[in-house]
Amino acid sequence: MSTDRMPATREVRAIAGMAEHVTAMIRSFSAGDDEGFYAVALQVAAREARLGHNRLADEIRQAVDASRSALPSGSVTHLAQPKGEVADLVVASNPEVTLCDLVLPEDLMVSIKRVLAEQRQRTQLLDHGFTPVHRLLLDGPPGTGKTMTASVLAHELSLPLFTVRLDSLLSKYMGETAGKLRLLFDAAAQRRGVYLFDEFDALGGDRAGNDVGEARRILNSFLVFLEQASPESLVIAATNHRAILDRALFRRFDLVLTYRLPEESDVRLVIRGRLGSLATVPRWDKVKKAAAGLSHADLVKAAETAAKNALLRGDDHVTADDLVQALDERQAGGA
Repeated sequence: MSTDRMPATREVRAIAGMAEHVTAMIRSFSAGDDEGFYAVALQVAAREARLGHNRLADEIRQAVDASRSALPSGSVTHLAQPKGEVADLVVASNPEVTLCDLVLPEDLMVSIKRVLAEQRQRTQLLDHGFTPVHRLLLDGPPGTGKTMTASVLAHELSLPLFTVRLDSLLSKYMGETAGKLRLLFDAAAQRRGVYLFDEFDALGGDRAGNDVGEARRILNSFLVFLEQASPESLVIAATNHRAILDRALFRRFDLVLTYRLPEESDVRLVIRGRLGSLATVPRWDKVKKAAAGLSHADLVKAAETAAKNALLRGDDHVTADDLVQALDERQAGGA
């Protein structure tokens, strides 16, 4: 091929690349996917910066930031249901649970507020060469608020929550799992959201305990993809069994949060938060004793049971006896 044809070839490739971006932006706009539209626009800005068109790249980034800041306060990103191969791997939702609904120890609340602050100011951090916290590992007993934390982060950041279906990933696609993981992380780079890998120990178990083969390849692939994960989205892994996780995982996460069963001081907050105006209970010490060893989820379920029992008998408040009875049922494994 003669050298005089090289510039023309590069120009054709450049035009083709721009055409792909424009097409993607049109599709996002038609679907009402604001964040998808912005993500492609930022890809265009990055592309122009690589070509040396720094002024144009800056103008595109500024336009995206201005458009995002002009959105009504509290508006939730339009939820575009996943399509294609990714649709079988995630469940999309728009959580309504707020930070005020989350009752956790002070150290965990401080960490969660830090994540929110860094994500809300991520453009400023990135402009100065710093990456916001975007890879979280949540570990602790069932019902202690891990999944709820992911929902709160999604709601507070006005982002969709994408829960990864690890059962499908590890069974239906055995032999193709590494490829499917790449699809998920590519989606996280293109579609801003909160991506939750729940019951993560199914994927992140210690490699030393696995036979050489598919299980090891899956975990190695996840480690690579996590290391390269785009800061555009939050990637959250939640596990009830930290002890069996591969140690290599921990240094790949920006933040590891350890959840625990509620302390005595938390019991009243959790139950009152669920009972609302029905919570006129004078004997909290009796309630706290009955609640010992129960999770946040158990406390909420017990509060709901006590409230329904009170309402069905015609009362407008819940008594300590109502709560103790409901808590005893949870202790015994009742529904």
